[in-house]
Amino acid sequence: MLIEIGYDIELALSAPTALIFLLRVHPSREHDLQAPESLGVHPFLPTTQYIDAYGNRCGRIQVPAGVSTVRLSNHARIYDSGLADPVYADAYQHAPQELPTEVLHYLLPSRYCEVDSELLPFAWAQFGHAPLGWARVQAVCSYVHQRIRFDYAQARANRSALQGFHEQTGVCRDFAHLAITLCRCLNIPARYCTGYLGDIGIPPVPSPMDFSAWFEVYLGGQWVTFDARHNKPRIGRVLMAQGRDAGDVPITMTFGPNTLNRFAVVTDQVH
Repeated sequence: MLIEIGYDIELALSAPTALIFLLRVHPSREHDLQAPESLGVHPFLPTTQYIDAYGNRCGRIQVPAGVSTVRLSNHARIYDSGLADPVYADAYQHAPQELPTEVLHYLLPSRYCEVDSELLPFAWAQFGHAPLGWARVQAVCSYVHQRIRFDYAQARANRSALQGFHEQTGVCRDFAHLAITLCRCLNIPARYCTGYLGDIGIPPVPSPMDFSAWFEVYLGGQWVTFDARHNKPRIGRVLMAQGRDAGDVPITMTFGPNTLNRFAVVTDQVH
């Protein structure tokens, strides 16, 4: 199938600054694009592209004095298999000493994932008797899915996994952060993912389209997808960026005050 993806985002700025954005399709999915992404920057400002430490394609814009708003837009079509997230029910859970060196940092605490907190003993008490591997991660997903109530009105950019655990409300990033933290507590490497996820294969959702957050864990020698917010395989994920948590993969980041004037996302199956 083909999926139409894109966005229209406008930020109001009060001072010269650097604007960083992670709004391109991840390099691992670039081969599925039917044509290069059509990135627009209004007003026109020079844009630098680079690959960060996690392999994400990033952009940087130098916003000069006198520019009060910057508008970012994009449009593309991307091929997708049309298959739901794969399930590897027998996926093997590696002991820490067996893990490749490059995934070990996905066991450590990070900005929004406090592994070194009360969540560590809780994770072992709650999930320590679950079968190793896929079943243990699925038990974490099901718990987080029931623990947190999805509520856009309760979104907060600085909520951590521990705070989400206690507040029991949030948005998709909060589901992902708590699930990632519990997996790391159980010695399962886990990383945060952000991208497009439309209403493909499910009844249409009346709320406005948004970017989505999910997570991946390292099992059986590969990274596999889980989604604590939806807690079931979905069709049509398009990865943009991945890192330790949301702090590594901000959609946009400015080094100074800013206001979001416009935010629209498109991710629809092309019929």
